[in-house]
Amino acid sequence: MLTLYVFGPNFGLPDPSPFCMKALVLLKMAGLEFETATANLQKAPKGKAPYLADNGSLVADSTFIGFHLESQYGIDFNAGLDEAERGTAWAFEKLCEDHLYWAIVHARWMRDDNFNAGPVKFFDVVPALIRPFVVKMVRTQVRRSLKGQGFGRHSEAEIVALAERAIGGLAGFLGEKPYLMGEQSCGADAIVFATVASLLCDRFDTPLIEAAARHSNLVAYRDRLMAQYFPDLAATT
Repeated sequence: MLTLYVFGPNFGLPDPSPFCMKALVLLKMAGLEFETATANLQKAPKGKAPYLADNGSLVADSTFIGFHLESQYGIDFNAGLDEAERGTAWAFEKLCEDHLYWAIVHARWMRDDNFNAGPVKFFDVVPALIRPFVVKMVRTQVRRSLKGQGFGRHSEAEIVALAERAIGGLAGFLGEKPYLMGEQSCGADAIVFATVASLLCDRFDTPLIEAAARHSNLVAYRDRLMAQYFPDLAATT
């Protein structure tokens, strides 16, 4: 039995992490039987979730989980796509993972109101006596990561402007297609769905929600894939 280690449903989402959502969708796309368990970041191969246990080996990182499923189980998440289409799908995957993801992180972790509405709950397992120090340490680490990536060097207005451009590009390419690349889902849909769902998460007060919600096709895409892959949550979205 495959076991995927994730954080679990939160914020009205299948998982608060877009990367965990991506891995969940990839496994559902693959049609493989699997179970989920709560991730322990101290035991995670790369100190992050998700990670996959398969026959005694651990595979870390959502992208490498996808590669593993393809190589070990003969799955082609991009079946039917030509080389140019595969390249386009990969480019949109990286737009989500290496660009929009950081806008989401900034909105959730750097604004006190949003942090207190969501991520602070992750620290409930930490003993109360040391919790404030751990919270401060982790937020400092996130701030440094944002600065190293580049988004943390911009004002909030500049980050929103960058995100709006990316969201508009994504919406424009999706158009009225049911999936990113057409009538059939592909591997990139896993992270595109996870990103759009995260952008539209109304737990947080951020212009990113309005920027995504302006595009009715993105809202419909989120709703369609939520119903397909997470029907138990679709009714509450």
